[in-house]
Amino acid sequence: MAATTQVGSIKRHFRKLRDPRVVGRSRHLLIDIVFIAICAVIGECDNWQEIVVFAQMRQAWFKRFLKLPGGVPSHDTFERVFAKLNPQAFASCCVGWLRDISGLLDLKHVAIDGKTLRGSGNSTLGPLHLVSAWAVDANLSLGQVAVDEKSNEITAIPRLLELLVLKGALVTIDAIGCQKAIAKKITDKGGDYIFTVKANQEQLLHDIQLTVAQGLDGELPAGTVRQYTTVEHGHGRDEERSYVVIDHLDNLRDREAWPKLTMVGMCRSERTINGKTSTEVRYFIGSPRMSARRYAGALRNHWRVENNLHWQLDVSMGEDQNQVEDRTAAANLAMIRKFALSLLKQDPRKGTLKGKRKAAGLDPDFLAEILLNAGKIEEL
Repeated sequence: MAATTQVGSIKRHFRKLRDPRVVGRSRHLLIDIVFIAICAVIGECDNWQEIVVFAQMRQAWFKRFLKLPGGVPSHDTFERVFAKLNPQAFASCCVGWLRDISGLLDLKHVAIDGKTLRGSGNSTLGPLHLVSAWAVDANLSLGQVAVDEKSNEITAIPRLLELLVLKGALVTIDAIGCQKAIAKKITDKGGDYIFTVKANQEQLLHDIQLTVAQGLDGELPAGTVRQYTTVEHGHGRDEERSYVVIDHLDNLRDREAWPKLTMVGMCRSERTINGKTSTEVRYFIGSPRMSARRYAGALRNHWRVENNLHWQLDVSMGEDQNQVEDRTAAANLAMIRKFALSLLKQDPRKGTLKGKRKAAGLDPDFLAEILLNAGKIEEL
């Protein structure tokens, strides 16, 4: 199989991943276990048992480029290994591979959002909640961090930001991430931010609302208020979005505490669906000096993390139905799903993701094409 690449082998990306097992007592190579799991998840397998069946059915294919000294590992072996692998180290290897195969050198827009794996809970612990970073323009997963059982996304987001190269990137986060310390971490790493503002920042929200009201009433200096409107029609739905962006910040009582803050604004959405009209108003702050049109695009594109990542993980990969209870194993399997999803999204051919997964499971040649840019797999 001619699976060459411009960036080197898969093995190079996972070389730094520490094997958590006792040295000299393992019948199966770590790279074999990792690569089989990735291929199987691409090929429509959603748990350890299905991964083993896939590997057994494709054993001759895998032996073309894997050593498999102990044959195909059992589902217990897969579960034990992924329950011991450091999730952040594993995610770092996956992301390094993804960045190379995509040719992604500079990030433009990173959307950060959380998702609960609803099937991962047990009688002792609640379901695992992961905060993920998504490269909006490239359709690539950039990493994930688990939220501690007795914490929330506010503590997880800074740990996720530590994993990312943000120089020149725009980072968008919903209201829970609207924190001064998070803004500082982003700007310290050379990035810009746009945060949604809600009642969890009561004073800031009040000051933005006052500023927007003055701007719309013509009470602010000329040139400090910019507006942009979009109108969409289709599928029985009409929607008008009106954006107001203001760089006059005198009303913000603690504006100096927000690193490099330059703009505040509002988005008012009016939707009419089947004759019924609803209105939603959202407020935001941002560090980049951009037009209202570009702010509108960034705010709208933020939700690609929901549509292109979280929704696809549930609909195309059955994430919410997955019942891996060990939290470390669940986090690592979730990273494999994101990794597989990113690879599938790089494939230019038409078709649904579910259809491509099924095709990859049935046809080794199609699976090889999905992996084509993933490394010299003959040299594993």
